Amino acid sequence: MANDLKDVEIEKAQFVFSVYDWEGTGQIDAFDLGNALRALNLNPTLDLIGKMGGTQKRGEKKIKFDEFLPIFAQVKKEKEQGCYEDFLECLKLYDKEENGTMLLAELQHSLTALGERLDEGELEAVFKDCMDPEDDDGFIPYSPYLQRLCDYKPSEY
Repeated sequence: MANDLKDVEIEKAQFVFSVYDWEGTGQIDAFDLGNALRALNLNPTLDLIGKMGGTQKRGEKKIKFDEFLPIFAQVKKEKEQGCYEDFLECLKLYDKEENGTMLLAELQHSLTALGERLDEGELEAVFKDCMDPEDDDGFIPYSPYLQRLCDYKPSEY
């Protein structure tokens, strides 16, 4: 499966792996698996990270590079990641007047109550970085928000 990767992808994976190899032992903590995959421009779900061997607590398991490469190749093939167009179609369901806006309260509820829920701190950070101000009726234009969100790169990376 790792044979499907190009040389440049393997080099990028080696670099990312070395960044998360905090102790210089040639292993990363399975807790950091999701972050390492995201650093490689992938967007795995928490469920997928768990299936691939990621853990919820630091120190439970270590992953060597020769184990990481097939995980990277497999996650790279996943089709469940979604893209701007997919998310736009979902948000259109909340656009009752078909004018490109939706209630901010509905978006907040969706992000904190459905799927992989955001906590209040995460929600606040995403809104601060990506959201236009709501209008007097509580509506926001969702397309610009979604475009910024899909292009968003956290400052800590």
